[in-house]
Amino acid sequence: MPRDPLIGLVGKPSAGKSTTLNSLTDASSKVGYLQIDCACARHNVSDRCKPNYGACDGGRRSVPIELLDVAGLVPGAHQGRGLGNKFLDDLRHADALIHVVDASGTVDAEGKETRGYDPSVDIAWLRSELVAWILGNLMQRWPSVRRRHTAVKATALETLQGQFSGYGSTSTVVARALDRSGVREPLEEWSDETVAHVVDAFVDEKFPTVIALNKIDHPDADKNIAKIAKMQDPSTIVLCSAVSEIFLRKMAKQGYIKYVEGSEFIDTREDLIEQGDAEGGGLKELDDKNRSRIENLKDMVLYRFGSTGVVQVLSRAAELLGLVPVFPVRNTATFSSGASESKAVFRDCVLVSKGSTVGDVARKVMGDAPIAYVEGIGGLRVAEDDHVAVGKNDVGAFSSLSLSLSLSLSLPLCNFHIADIIVMAPR
Repeated sequence: MPRDPLIGLVGKPSAGKSTTLNSLTDASSKVGYLQIDCACARHNVSDRCKPNYGACDGGRRSVPIELLDVAGLVPGAHQGRGLGNKFLDDLRHADALIHVVDASGTVDAEGKETRGYDPSVDIAWLRSELVAWILGNLMQRWPSVRRRHTAVKATALETLQGQFSGYGSTSTVVARALDRSGVREPLEEWSDETVAHVVDAFVDEKFPTVIALNKIDHPDADKNIAKIAKMQDPSTIVLCSAVSEIFLRKMAKQGYIKYVEGSEFIDTREDLIEQGDAEGGGLKELDDKNRSRIENLKDMVLYRFGSTGVVQVLSRAAELLGLVPVFPVRNTATFSSGASESKAVFRDCVLVSKGSTVGDVARKVMGDAPIAYVEGIGGLRVAEDDHVAVGKNDVGAFSSLSLSLSLSLSLPLCNFHIADIIVMAPR
């Protein structure tokens, strides 16, 4: 049965990894909340949407997603330096990574205070550690791997999956890595350079990485951000200030400001009074220190960058994975989940990964219950191995011997796969 996606947070000491993790969660768990468009908005039932987990505000839904706090990273991790062994062992379970990088350049590679450090170096050596770790393990066994490959007449995909499964890989990921590498010659003829090239492609496919450039409000950050932006794919970079997000959430929780996570805007009591609300929204009055801090935060972060970037970090990671939100309901006419609280809709939401098939979606929700058949729009049968993709298999019906359940797959914001309504009913 497909497992839930897992996103790992990595970073050197003092880069802000722990602060970023706390800003993504409620500080009492390692569960983040991915912001998506809820299906309730498309079906005009937002007033009755009551999630069992997370929240939904006017069709903007917060969906729980598990985060992994990977052990601290230092150069030489693949050789066991620092917490290298634990770091790499933790890492193998992640489907995507968020690499928290100190954009201010005020801590060196070891996490010690400095000034003028080049944070682009951190990005390069994280990737080099991953490649060195996997390549080193593989090359130790390569002569015997190649001999066995030839003896059993296996395909390159079969042989590599046998070697890469220990890193949490699937045959789909290995197949994409082989395609990415462009290698066409038989595996038994691969040179050491070809093996390294394939491992390089595998790292890209197995560990898609968001670069979270943290501490963007520091005066030295701008020049570092500009340099990194020229070196990296812009779609993998998110600018953020984790400490600002934590502060804003704290002030909102204590009733001093009105703030929506990931938003560009903050309203204080004075702001709301100026807008015509005589009661100031019931907010408390800020003291001079916090009022000044909020004004500086507006100028240095929100107005310059559009948000603290924290919510966008998680959304970008989900986009790299191509996650599809799935909304299990019991009745596709009313979107309810059962007899209790029958007026509430879209109570549950789960996430499936890029490349998932119709059968994967069924097993994600139904477990090991046997699937009798799947129907698409117009009652047409759909094969279990058909993929859920944009405009394809976005409506279907699963028939099971033991379970009656309905699904609705939603279209999220960030170029995720589209999926609409899937029904499962007994044969």
